Amino acid sequence: MDVLEKLEVLGAAAKYDVSCASSGSKREKHFGIGSTFSAGICHSWTDDGRCISLLKILFTNECIFDCAYCINRKSNDIKRATFTPQEVAELTINFYKRNYIEGLFLSSAIKNSPDWTMEMLYKTIWLLRYKYQFNGYIHVKAIPYASLDLIRKTGFLADRMSVNIELPSEKSLRLLCPNKTKESILKPMEFITKVAEEEKNFVSAGQSTQMIIGATDDSDYKIINLSQHLYKKFKLKRVYYSAYTPVNHDPRILKVESPPLLREHRLYQADWLIRVYNFSADELFNGKDENLDLEVDPKVMWALRNLDKFPIEINKASYEELIRVPGIGIKSARRIIKNRVFHSLDFEDLKKMGVVLKRAKYFITCNGKTFERFLIDLEPEKIKQKLTDKNSLQRPQQLSFFDREVFTSVITGEI
Repeated sequence: MDVLEKLEVLGAAAKYDVSCASSGSKREKHFGIGSTFSAGICHSWTDDGRCISLLKILFTNECIFDCAYCINRKSNDIKRATFTPQEVAELTINFYKRNYIEGLFLSSAIKNSPDWTMEMLYKTIWLLRYKYQFNGYIHVKAIPYASLDLIRKTGFLADRMSVNIELPSEKSLRLLCPNKTKESILKPMEFITKVAEEEKNFVSAGQSTQMIIGATDDSDYKIINLSQHLYKKFKLKRVYYSAYTPVNHDPRILKVESPPLLREHRLYQADWLIRVYNFSADELFNGKDENLDLEVDPKVMWALRNLDKFPIEINKASYEELIRVPGIGIKSARRIIKNRVFHSLDFEDLKKMGVVLKRAKYFITCNGKTFERFLIDLEPEKIKQKLTDKNSLQRPQQLSFFDREVFTSVITGEI
C-alpha cells in the first residue's frame, strides 16, 4: 500500500475524533486547482482566536482492542493500514511547506501493544522536531496502558496531549470497552497533569479529552458532573463531546438512528456555563431533571427552573448575578457595571450594550420597571413557549449591521 492510499484510509479513520472538525468533502471533478480530498485536513482554534489547519490522521487503524462503538475495533472487517514514523514526518513537513497545514493532530488505534504504539508516536514527533526542525503545533494522543516514561518523553515534544475518557461512567466503560479500565485512562491523565505542573515545556498547550454521547443511557447530569470533575482535578483545557455515530451493529449500544447533534450542542453550552459562568453541575440541574432541555439553552433552562431568583434589577445586581441572566453575556455584564456608575440604565441602553432583550426581558427590571407590562408574572411554561415560538423563529428576517441585538448575538455566541 503506498503512502497516498494509507493517507486516505487513516485520514478517514481519524474523522471520529472530535478534538477538531474535519473539513473534507467529496467532489467528482478531477481537473482544475484546489482539492477537497476527504482525508486529512481539519481546523482548530488557538487561544487568541486564530483558525489553523491541521493534518489529522491515525498512525494506524489496526487495533488489538474491541470497543463496541469503534469503527476500528479488531472484529470489524475493514481496510487496515499503518504508517511508519518516517512517512508521517515526511507527509507533515511536505504539507507544511506547501502551506496546506500549520500543524499535526496524530491519534492512533492500538497495534501490537500500547507501548509499541506509544513508541511509534514518540518516534514520529522526534523526527519532526529534531530531523526536520518542525516547530509547528502538534497534538498527540496518550495511549492507555502505555509506559509513563514514553508518555513523558512524548509530552516534551508535543504542544498538547489528550487521553480519551471515552464514556461517562465506569459501568458504560465496562460494557462497551471491556479492554479498558477507568484506571488505564485516569492514570496517564493524572501523570500528564503532575508533570506539566513540575516541568517547563511539557505539553505547553495543556491536555484535553473527549467523551462519546448517546451510545449509553448516561444522563446529561452525569456527563457534565464528570466534566466538572475533570476540569477541577486534572486542569483540562477542554472536554470534547462526540455525538455517537452508529457505525457498528452491536446489542450493547443504545439504539441510535442518527447522531444526537442537538444534545451534543446543548452539552457544549452547559460546559461553557461551568467553565466561564461559574455554574456547577448540581445547581444547573437542581435535582429536578437529569437531562438538559433540548428546546432552550441551558441558561434559560436554569432560569426557568429558578424563577424565584428573578427579576434582577439591572442597576443594582452584582456581576455574578448579571451573567446568570439569559441574554446577558460576559461582555455585556461588564459594560453594564461600567456604565451604570454614570447614570441609571434603561432598556434602550441595554440594547446598545449588546444585551439580547428577546431573552433577557423576562428576567430583569430597569429602575423597577419591566420591559412590557405583566411580563414578570408569566409562568415558566408560558415564557418557554414565547422563547421557542416556532412561527417567530422561522419567519425570514434580513440581518442588519445596525440591529445590535441580532448582530452581537451572532458574533459573540453569548447565551
